[in-house]
Amino acid sequence: MKSIAVIGGGITGVTTAYALAQKGLRVTLFEKQRYAAMETSFANGGQLSASNAEVWTHPSTLVKGLKWMLKSDAPLLVNPKPSWHKLSWFAEFIASIAQYRENTIETARLAVRARDYLFAWADQEGIDFDLKKQGILHIYRDRKGFEHAGQVSQLLAQGGLPRRAVTPAEMKAIEPTLAGDYYGGYYTESDSTGDIHKFTQGLARACERLGVNFVYGKNVVQVQSNGQVARVQTEVDSQREWQRFDEIVVCAGVASRRFAAQLGDRVNVYPVKGYSITVNLLDAASQQAAPQVSLLDDETKLVTSRLGLDRFRVAGTAEFNGLNKDIRADRIQPLVNWVNQCFPGVSTRQVVPWAGLRPMMPNMMPRVGRGKAANVFYNTGHGHLGWTLSAVTAAMIAEMIEQVTRNAQIQQLMAAPPLREQNA
Repeated sequence: MKSIAVIGGGITGVTTAYALAQKGLRVTLFEKQRYAAMETSFANGGQLSASNAEVWTHPSTLVKGLKWMLKSDAPLLVNPKPSWHKLSWFAEFIASIAQYRENTIETARLAVRARDYLFAWADQEGIDFDLKKQGILHIYRDRKGFEHAGQVSQLLAQGGLPRRAVTPAEMKAIEPTLAGDYYGGYYTESDSTGDIHKFTQGLARACERLGVNFVYGKNVVQVQSNGQVARVQTEVDSQREWQRFDEIVVCAGVASRRFAAQLGDRVNVYPVKGYSITVNLLDAASQQAAPQVSLLDDETKLVTSRLGLDRFRVAGTAEFNGLNKDIRADRIQPLVNWVNQCFPGVSTRQVVPWAGLRPMMPNMMPRVGRGKAANVFYNTGHGHLGWTLSAVTAAMIAEMIEQVTRNAQIQQLMAAPPLREQNA
């Protein structure tokens, strides 16, 4: 049986390990933290949102980015300090604008397919992750944003996702707790929300039951491959050791670029920091005043999810500032202000802030497939849709590896010398 190393214990790494283990393959997962899902998969917006499949490579993104560059509380913030990584990433981003339509449609297709895998795995393994299937409501304060959403809806429909326009009165009926004046909205009934951390932890336990070996608390410092054998070097307390595998899958989030370079590949992932707050709903009044339906506010680029009875998650913003993980008060305060404005009955006395680095490719499409070496694979670069897309890309990688294994077995059989008949 082939041995496979999976690098990274976030949502993509754990779903990949699970999909591989389901096929009976021998999997070892490496994660530098003590537990799975402790970094970018810890406290995201919670949306399983095919309706958010629109890629960012639209000309309007450049206009907004320039307008917001000097505003510390802007939804999109770029540190003007240049670096080759940042400059090359933005150059490729601009070049990808031509593929905006095709990539949006394909992302929607992947997101719709991903639901089947994720829900089936959760049911099969009995994972409780505060799943709420009450749709996602996109809200728009002006005609321009609403009309652009109508154009996006046409692309989503081509990807197999229906969503419908709703009036302000219908928005109020869908989510009665939402305060404010709006031009209109779009409602995707088939979308849902859930706690990414709880799901990933639950799936990790399922992986262990299937025989996956988790190597926690050891930092992967180097990976190698000669096309036939892959090696992984880990370090703990200044002690380093190598392990050998038949194949390797890089699911290492923002570290994927570094590992890819070691393996002879270019995976131009950039760390795009996002923030979230978890509002603890400490009293009955706040619990009643918090929304049940998930929201996406296009103007502020904020998303919400209701996680169980007593938690309300608000997340968003995009900050291009390298590997910086600092939680900035001036980036958190707009999220708190938004809750106070849109849901004034919710107490924000107890708010837990968080920041994570989204691994984002310039064309907004995940890197899913083989590297230059025959035994190297990538499942990374999902950006703001890692939670939404992870299950389907994991299944895709598992299918690829299974096919490679099957082809190798066929070639061995064809290359074997023919059996000679023995005289009785």
